[in-house]
Amino acid sequence: MSRLSRGTALGAVGVMALVPAGMANAATKTVDMGVPVSAQKQIGEKLGGDVNDYFPHAITIHAGDSVKFAPVAFHTVEFPKRGAGATTLFAPIGQKVTENDPAGAPYWFSGLDAINFSPVFGKSSFGKKFTYTGKIGINTGVPTGSRQKPMTVKFPKAGSFTYFCNVHPGMKGTVRVVAKPRTIPTAKQDKKTVAAQVRRSINEVTALGKTTAPAGTVVVGPAGPHGSEVFSFVPAATTVPVGTTLTYAMPTRSWDIHTASFGPDNPETPTPTGYLGTLVASLNTPVIDQAVVYPSDPPPGPTSVTQTSHGVGFWNTGIMDTSSRTTLPSSGSVTFAQPGTYNLYCLIHPFMHQVVTVTG
Repeated sequence: MSRLSRGTALGAVGVMALVPAGMANAATKTVDMGVPVSAQKQIGEKLGGDVNDYFPHAITIHAGDSVKFAPVAFHTVEFPKRGAGATTLFAPIGQKVTENDPAGAPYWFSGLDAINFSPVFGKSSFGKKFTYTGKIGINTGVPTGSRQKPMTVKFPKAGSFTYFCNVHPGMKGTVRVVAKPRTIPTAKQDKKTVAAQVRRSINEVTALGKTTAPAGTVVVGPAGPHGSEVFSFVPAATTVPVGTTLTYAMPTRSWDIHTASFGPDNPETPTPTGYLGTLVASLNTPVIDQAVVYPSDPPPGPTSVTQTSHGVGFWNTGIMDTSSRTTLPSSGSVTFAQPGTYNLYCLIHPFMHQVVTVTG
């Protein structure tokens, strides 16, 4: 019995006998909130894409076990209150917009409801532990740092529980909870499941890199099944005659949010000082600049744009998504009324860039 005396060993057995079986055998599995770190370089840096999904997408545990949700990317986890849906990313803040464009004229959306991030996302639950029964909702909040600890959720009863990412409409995962006698996948089997999901994601993102756009359309963030996406405008550069109308459209399978925005500056520079840079910077302030959220011109368009639109050559689709749970548009159209070079960016992902050359 090694260095333990026989009496000590029997005492330990006696203590363990007093521990309920469910507690003694409770286990914890881990779900990555986004692409596992080991695959991020391949999918993100090499392929220019991402996958808005949880890894593994579905996980099975015993009743009484827990799941750790590890923040490896910019996603949230929400288990809604029973009977409720996922919280939308944006919500009215109880104020009206009062905003002028750079030329000093009121924007068309002045007087409409000001929109901002839903308050629930400012309350972090990372590093905390919860028990989920459906009586109350649970939300991680938005990850704001690189060293945040996982949120741990215990599931005391059997059932199938769906959870959601509030940042990316359509992204969801499942925790399947079964009774103790039932067999569940081992850690090794779960690891194989994640590896297969990663391989599938790499193949999907690789294929999206070959996306082509229909005539007159620019694809904003080519997207495929299972949350796969490439961060680009397709085509990345185009030359069109003056008077051409282009429609900037989100793919129907996209689970992301984007804008398509022309302006006089590059918002991706380290210290952007122009109008687009100001708009991008507002995403990290208590209240987003409403010129990010709303289209720059009254929908449905198309809107004629010149080098001096709104005083600085500004045009914006507003924030777009494909979710039926929001009122955000999924596309926007613009007519190029003046020759020149137009640089377009996504204000949400300013590294997405397109150049439109308009000839006379």
